[in-house]
Amino acid sequence: MQANPTSNSTASKQTLGSIAPRACVALAVFGVVMLAAALGLGNARGDDLRYFFHSYLTGYCFFLSISLGALFFVALQHATRAGWSVTVRRLAEVLAANILVPAILFLPIVIPVFQESGSLYPWADPQVVAQSELLQHKAAYLDPVFFAARAVVYFAVWGLLGSYFLRLSTRQDQSGDPKLTQRMERLGGPAILLLALTVTFAAFDWLMSLDPEWFSTIFGIYYYAGAVVGFQAVLILAAMLLQATGRVSDRSITVEHYHDMGKLLFTFVFFWGYIAFCQYMLIWYANIPEETGWYLTRQTGSWKWVSLILLFGHLLIPFVALLSREVRRRKVLLGFWAVWLLAVHWVDVYWLVMPGVDGQSAPISLIDGACLLGIGSLYLAGAVLIAGRRSLVVLGDPRLDESLAFENS
Repeated sequence: MQANPTSNSTASKQTLGSIAPRACVALAVFGVVMLAAALGLGNARGDDLRYFFHSYLTGYCFFLSISLGALFFVALQHATRAGWSVTVRRLAEVLAANILVPAILFLPIVIPVFQESGSLYPWADPQVVAQSELLQHKAAYLDPVFFAARAVVYFAVWGLLGSYFLRLSTRQDQSGDPKLTQRMERLGGPAILLLALTVTFAAFDWLMSLDPEWFSTIFGIYYYAGAVVGFQAVLILAAMLLQATGRVSDRSITVEHYHDMGKLLFTFVFFWGYIAFCQYMLIWYANIPEETGWYLTRQTGSWKWVSLILLFGHLLIPFVALLSREVRRRKVLLGFWAVWLLAVHWVDVYWLVMPGVDGQSAPISLIDGACLLGIGSLYLAGAVLIAGRRSLVVLGDPRLDESLAFENS
């Protein structure tokens, strides 16, 4: 592997420019205002902020999943020594490194746990634990201090991996040193394993424990698969937005790159459906009351309609649509399905979290919109801050010319 001295002339530096600092401040202010509004609306309900915390967790896990999916994408490209993805990889690196914002925003989730409030996690309430023999056996794991300590480990792993890949990739923009690529490639495989392990346990801790007497060993993979779908949709839309605003050249990201991004999106739509079916089939076939109750809630009342939205909107309809080569090669159509899948990915997280508020009917409130906008604005502010004046397209990778000339066979 040799450095390519012509790469920097082939793909000129493309950045957010002077708009980045102003956009970052505006997004941060708007995000704080939206979360304050959500907190005020939640407090007005008089339910000990039960609805607010569940809505907050929904928005939080939705945006966190984008960074986790991005980190998987970056590690995967290095582990497989992919050349096609070099020009789109910087966008993924920025999102993967944007883990500090979710780490800070985790505080409202852990605070009620230390307050021994069951408004979000029933196992945090000592009275609930005292009435359940099963929870008493899980008390050592579902302990507030241990819960917080595990979260610190998760964020440390994600933050170190994300910053490592971005730091070396940015340094390579200047030096063109191929040894930096080799270092990132060596970490690609172990990074995927670390990510799979930490995301699995984070999903157990933050989502599955909302119903602490229910369990599924495949649950972490389910959230993992949805995270990659959400990220792939964001990657496609981010590339389109930056090209539409002139921040990224059409020569850097071409229809061939969109085609492959569309193929990855299709792949993980199918993978998500496969994991969802496996979890449902195994639990329903075993017919164990402790396990089937979780699905029974989501198949009664108005929740059954949300389940049908996921069946058709997250799997069957986009599966058929993205089979078409024409759809994957036309930006308007691919953009439409990226928006579609990003929306149903939020519905998926909503379906995991909100039955903890009302198991009979699917609730919806202005609080949901305020939390989504608030967390999303803060998350986007972090991404803009990280992108800053960095090139939005990798410049020094030895496979850059391969990516620029990439064509699907």
